[in-house]
Amino acid sequence: MLCICIFNFTLLQRQISTEEIALISYVIFFTLALLVVFVVFFITFQRRKNKLMLDKLNQQKAFDQELVRTQQEIQDETLKHVGRELHDNVGQILSYATMQMNAVVKNVPEALSPRANEAAQALKNSLAEVRALSKSLNSDVIYNLGFDKTLANEIERLNKIGELEASLSVIGDKVNFENKKDEIILFRILQEFYSNTLKYAEASELRTSIIYNPENLIVEVTENGKGFDINTVEKGSGLINMEKRSEMIKAKFTIESQIGEGTKLTLEYPFQL
Repeated sequence: MLCICIFNFTLLQRQISTEEIALISYVIFFTLALLVVFVVFFITFQRRKNKLMLDKLNQQKAFDQELVRTQQEIQDETLKHVGRELHDNVGQILSYATMQMNAVVKNVPEALSPRANEAAQALKNSLAEVRALSKSLNSDVIYNLGFDKTLANEIERLNKIGELEASLSVIGDKVNFENKKDEIILFRILQEFYSNTLKYAEASELRTSIIYNPENLIVEVTENGKGFDINTVEKGSGLINMEKRSEMIKAKFTIESQIGEGTKLTLEYPFQL
């Protein structure tokens, strides 16, 4: 009888152990299943979150590019109008004044002749400056002349201002722009840099090099002004405009500067061939 009881107790222990093992296995399986569901949910959530963030960034980038493009078009139309007004109205007035002054020079007393000649020359210089400025403002003229000649005119205009000595060098065989609008934007970036140099740099020399390669155009502009600290300078509208315009035409934009050592601008524009 005692043996039978011991046997039944042992059997009961084995039965309980089997049930416990089954229960533990079930708990483990359920826990793992929950863990897998949680991981899958978390990964899916992260992917959707990342996709939404990426879509938002792309939308913001597209909006910024469209905004810059619209601003560029508005600015070009405004500059084109100003350029035409300078050429047609101010230019005509100065041309008429120059003709009248030349007539006066021929009839003034000899004592006043030097002053009259100076005034006539000043009018002539003003007329040349207005005509050169009207060309650099009017995008239609830039289309017709091309990037190189337009840039050469701008360099000539800077020299006539007399505040610094400007030069231009062209290296390599010219490659035509596939997108003519990129030509305008590239020129406007350089105009912005030239304008900032005149206003802030206190430079005496400005050197521009354009290098034609089969795959890209490299533009380097250096000036020997007072320079600035790239890491601490506050970005003004001029620098921001240059960067945004570079992004529009997929050009690599680099500014290097040190206090007391001038500033260097480098643009690498890929030809869309």
